[in-house]
Amino acid sequence: MVSIKKTPYDLMDDIYSLAYWMTGSLSATNELVSRTYRHAAKGSSVKELFRTFRSCYYDSIPPIEAAVAGHNCSADIKLSVLLSEISGLKHREISEIIGEPLGTIRLWLSWGRKSLVDGTLIKASC
Repeated sequence: MVSIKKTPYDLMDDIYSLAYWMTGSLSATNELVSRTYRHAAKGSSVKELFRTFRSCYYDSIPPIEAAVAGHNCSADIKLSVLLSEISGLKHREISEIIGEPLGTIRLWLSWGRKSLVDGTLIKASC
């Protein structure tokens, strides 16, 4: 099987979609995508680019929300589901990007998908 290596620019549509789902605003989306690509190292791997995106997302939210996000992982649950569904990443890859154990990611994906079906917002403690 031949594996095609994607460059950061090949992933721009995925990053843009992730940013819009995470922020819900076109202006915030454009800023987050721009910040992600400004901070990404040239020749970044897929995982490195998504780690940079996550870091830029957390840097973009107000300090009070960031402090809450440290104790409430709903943003990481949402990001995990989006990485799986939009970018097609495997559970192990998501685990490496988010920095949580594989079992936690599997649980989050289950919760996150259920919340999408139910139309509820998950509030879970990490």
